Amino acid sequence: MSDAEKKAEAEDGILVFPEWHNKVPKIVFGVIGPVATALVIGLVWYYFSPEFTDVGYTPEQPVAYSHKLHAGNMGIDCRYCHNHVDQSWSAGVPTTATCMNCHTHVKKDSPALLPVRESWATGKPVPWVRVHKVADYAYFNHAAHVNPRAGGEAAIGCESCHGRVDQMVVVGQTEPLSMRWCLECHREPEKFLRPKSEITTMGYEPPGGDQHAAGTKLKEMDKINPPVHCSGCHR
Repeated sequence: MSDAEKKAEAEDGILVFPEWHNKVPKIVFGVIGPVATALVIGLVWYYFSPEFTDVGYTPEQPVAYSHKLHAGNMGIDCRYCHNHVDQSWSAGVPTTATCMNCHTHVKKDSPALLPVRESWATGKPVPWVRVHKVADYAYFNHAAHVNPRAGGEAAIGCESCHGRVDQMVVVGQTEPLSMRWCLECHREPEKFLRPKSEITTMGYEPPGGDQHAAGTKLKEMDKINPPVHCSGCHR
C-alpha cells in the first residue's frame, strides 16, 4: 500500500491503528506465547513434584501419639506396633488391641486416650490418618525391602524411607516417594543397605562409619540387583 493510499484511507476513517499494530499478534503468539507456556510447564513440573507437594505432610491424628516418646525415649521396636511390616506389602496401621496391650494398665484413664478406649469398647478402629502412600500406579512391597533374600543379610532400614521417626512427636513425610527417589536407591543400593538386625535402628552407622564400603559388601554378598526397568514397579 502506497503512502498516498494510506493517507486516503486515513482521511476516510478506515485506518484506525498504525500499521505496526499488525505485528503484535505475531509477537504475542509467536514469541511471548511459547516462552510463557514453557515457563508455566517448567514451574508446574518443578513445584508440583512430590518434593514440594508431599514432603513435610504432617496430618493431625485423632490421638496425640508421640513416636518420639514410644520409639525414641522408650525404645519400642517399630515391629511391635507395625507387626506385619515384614510380611505384607504394606506396613499396616496398629490395631487398637496393640495399643491396649500397654494402656490397659498404663495411663488407662488418660483423657488423651479416650478415642482408643472407645475404639476398644465399640470395636470400631481408630481413624488414623495415613501419612506415607506410594502412588496407586506403582507397585511397592514393604516386606521385600525389610526382609533379606533367602539366607541373606542385606535389608533397607525404616529410617531410609521414613526418616528419624524416633525424633518425631508427630510423624510427617520426609522423603518424596517419587520415581526418581526410588530409582536413586535401586541404582545404588549400597548407599542404604544394612544388616537385617539393624533395620529398625535409628541413626544407624556401619562399623567404621563407611556406609559405601559396608553397603557394597552386603550388596555383593547377597547379589542385590534391584530392577530399574519400568515393569519392576509398574506391573
